[in-house]
Amino acid sequence: MSADQLTDIAGEDENTTAESVTTTAAAAGSYPVAPGYRLNVRSGPGTGYSVVRVLPEGSRVQIYCQTSGTRVSGPYGTSNIWDNIGSGQYVSDAYVRTGSDGYVAPRC
Repeated sequence: MSADQLTDIAGEDENTTAESVTTTAAAAGSYPVAPGYRLNVRSGPGTGYSVVRVLPEGSRVQIYCQTSGTRVSGPYGTSNIWDNIGSGQYVSDAYVRTGSDGYVAPRC
């Protein structure tokens, strides 16, 4: 289990979050989060940043830009790449199936 995986947070409306992420991302192309994982979205590119929300299982994300940060091990390997999925919202690339071990979006 990764330090960036979380099972639940209080007060989060999972359905609304999933719909808004999926709808926004689907409009401009998106990448799936690893199956079976609820993924922490952090305020910056690393595990030391606060969790701003949690993506439910089955989510897809649009990657606006990527930057380096804390090294994280996940289902797609170990990576220090973090994906910016919105203003002040970052997820570890080790949990997103981009089809690449490198950058797939412009650097932030």
